[in-house]
Amino acid sequence: MAHNVSFDYSFIREEFARLGYPYTRKQLCTVRLARKTFPGLPSYSLRNLKQHFNIHADKSHRALDDTLATVQIFEKILAAQDGADKVKTLVNHGVRETKLPQNITLERLHSAPEACGVYYLYDEQGEVIYVGKSINIRKRLFEHFADQSPKGEKMRAGVSDFSVEVTGSELVALLLESAEIKKRQPRINRALRIRQFSAVIFSYTDQNGYRCLAAGKRTARSANKLDPVADFSKLNSARAYLDSLVRQFELCGRLCNLDHREQACFQFTIKNCHGACVGEESPESYNERVEQAMTALQRGLSGSFFLFEPGRQDGEQAVVAVEDGQFRGFGFIDTTEALTTEDLLETVHRPTADPDAARIIRSYLDGRKRLKKVSF
Repeated sequence: MAHNVSFDYSFIREEFARLGYPYTRKQLCTVRLARKTFPGLPSYSLRNLKQHFNIHADKSHRALDDTLATVQIFEKILAAQDGADKVKTLVNHGVRETKLPQNITLERLHSAPEACGVYYLYDEQGEVIYVGKSINIRKRLFEHFADQSPKGEKMRAGVSDFSVEVTGSELVALLLESAEIKKRQPRINRALRIRQFSAVIFSYTDQNGYRCLAAGKRTARSANKLDPVADFSKLNSARAYLDSLVRQFELCGRLCNLDHREQACFQFTIKNCHGACVGEESPESYNERVEQAMTALQRGLSGSFFLFEPGRQDGEQAVVAVEDGQFRGFGFIDTTEALTTEDLLETVHRPTADPDAARIIRSYLDGRKRLKKVSF
């Protein structure tokens, strides 16, 4: 227990980690409790709460005085109406034990690691029905079981057990989550993906050998039949992006299903289409530009390099390898060992073929300028 407990807890946990030991404890924050128990106060800092409750501990930011003041504030919280219930709710992150599946107890949830990784939810038959990623697995699991909304109840329906795999690295967690979803095809993930990414740009080859693109709705029935290139949250967004590709790469509006004229498309009339729609450009020539457009849409990788991130424990690093623009895999190395390029390539493995791996790595690189990247 502490006032703003997450601040103190992070330092204690880090010191244990430096010594090579995990440190996890239930946390109780008197700041959050005071807000719930005594709403409407102008401030919930320790100094202001002491003044409000007339607590005499004059030496602020001195360990003993602050501790004694925090204890007195906690006693006032317990004495308030429903104070004890609020304490129990906060410690258990809002999870009601009576609402938990038989095999999942509060103690099991509290024992989950406060680390980055991937977690799996299982049904009563032991089948994986959901795969998720989080930078704090324990916190995310509590959020799942605390959500009492209809959406939360529906997502949680049928969950009987869980397991976790710590990665340390957020990038490795993202790659593992994506690969596992494709490998296991969990039913909740499929439903969420269809709902969240309801539109898709997909490709196909017509009877004349031209590579065509189209923007359409993703449904449960069509999800397994389409050859998707990129997902979008809205159909209008997918069409707008496809239209920009048509103009940028001088593609045919009719072969991209944006122009439904029977003869030449509008882009041909303004000399932006090379004539694939009227047979003036060969499929081979046209398809080269379609491939360029698809590469731009997928935002692929280039070059050969390693990315290094924190590992699962102290003295370990996660490594992600890209070779000649292709995702080679990920693995974990001992930071005390001097490894050659060949050693590192032997260390990494790819869990399964994943067309989204390049996009995940590219997006991760875009948002992190200090990521350790070593070319080879």
